[in-house]
Amino acid sequence: MKKKLLAWALAPCFLLAIVWPMPAVLAEEAQLSEEELKTLRNMLQERGQFQGGMTQVPPPSGELQPSEKKRLSELSKPRDVGGKYDSTMEGSGKLIYARPFVASPKAIVGGYVDFEYINKANDGTPQNFDVHRLVPFIYADVSEHVKFATEIEFEHGAQSSSGGTDIKVEFATVDYLINDPLNLRGGILLLPLGKFNLLHDSPLRDLTERPIVAQRIIPTTLHQPGVGSYGTFYPTRLSQLNYEAYVTTGFTNAYGGPANANNQGGTCAAPCSNITNTNGNRSARSNSTSFNNNNSLAFVGRLAFSPILGVEIGGSGFWGNYDPRSARPLSILAVDWTLQRGPFELIGESAWGYARDNHKDINDNYINDQRHARRQTGYYIQGNYHFLPPFLTRLAPTHFRPEVSTFTAVVRWEAGNLGQDLPDTEIGQLGAYQRATFGLNFRPTEDTVFKFDYQYSPETRRGDERIHDHGFLAQVATYF
Repeated sequence: MKKKLLAWALAPCFLLAIVWPMPAVLAEEAQLSEEELKTLRNMLQERGQFQGGMTQVPPPSGELQPSEKKRLSELSKPRDVGGKYDSTMEGSGKLIYARPFVASPKAIVGGYVDFEYINKANDGTPQNFDVHRLVPFIYADVSEHVKFATEIEFEHGAQSSSGGTDIKVEFATVDYLINDPLNLRGGILLLPLGKFNLLHDSPLRDLTERPIVAQRIIPTTLHQPGVGSYGTFYPTRLSQLNYEAYVTTGFTNAYGGPANANNQGGTCAAPCSNITNTNGNRSARSNSTSFNNNNSLAFVGRLAFSPILGVEIGGSGFWGNYDPRSARPLSILAVDWTLQRGPFELIGESAWGYARDNHKDINDNYINDQRHARRQTGYYIQGNYHFLPPFLTRLAPTHFRPEVSTFTAVVRWEAGNLGQDLPDTEIGQLGAYQRATFGLNFRPTEDTVFKFDYQYSPETRRGDERIHDHGFLAQVATYF
């Protein structure tokens, strides 16, 4: 009698198991989340198998389609505590996809490109066309507080003047954002030495060539690996104070022997420096972002104050040893300014450099070739005037739009000396330079610019003679 009662009691359970053919993936071992359970129920409801919380027995022809079987298989994959797929349960061929950005892309790809025509026949440079720079830019919002940015620069079609490739990572930084006054940054840094080095993109500039002070004393683009912080303070309701401060590897001066690239033809009787009165500090930039030629680090920082909108004054400095024995520091100071009022803009930058004992070779012997200066100085001042003639808007309104299009008339004067402590000669001081540039450009939008420039250099040397150098340049540059 008891056996019959037990059988009748268990009968509903067997009946329920028959009329409730819930897929095995809903078993306790699958550990499905509420969201996935809802997805599965919606799938069954679409097939007419789920009604009011009860499932009907599917007809013989109602087998799951291959796509549905695949979805159920994905839902039943093992998971870890964090709710992510356990990639160790996957086949090795799928491990290349076991990265967070595959499932949730966060990166943005952009960049800029410029195309130039250069005619400086008077200084012996043949006229030519050149795709000077192609610079892809990648930015990623990794999380609310972590950001990543990088530029990869291809110069001259990735062909250098020496015949090799000219490809480099211009910067690659990971930022940890804390608040306005304090944020952390590490990686290959764009050094805040002067303002031009931070805003050197071709589409931003109104003239084709960079200022000489930004090519020789602060050799833009100047980047080095390091770590540091940056932030912004607001002293008053209208003013703003920005800072950047980093520790980096610094400049490198690979002293060489006679007749090599570092001492330019072997005029030194003994190994000498690659900081010269013709090239400034440019050759002392490291060719590798993982190389340091000494056992010391460098320090760089910039402080910029904007009392009101349209006015900014910045001061920056660099200090670090450049020789293999960590005994000779290179120090650079810079001041920059930006003044904007209506269509007028006045910008500029001054820099002073001092390379201790640069007039000696690595063995502390004096160099008598009159090229290795210790002191450098240079500046540029540039005026811009933005305008758009009304008749062009009436003539071609789709090409000349007042809200986004503008012409800019530009004049820039620059002067300096890369060998300030070198002796004067009959034709002037070694390392002195002057240049005036007149330009006109057109921006159909802020992101694209067509430039036309004329250069005149009254203080240019060719060997032992002074020449009045001039040149014509044109450039098309755009962000993309």
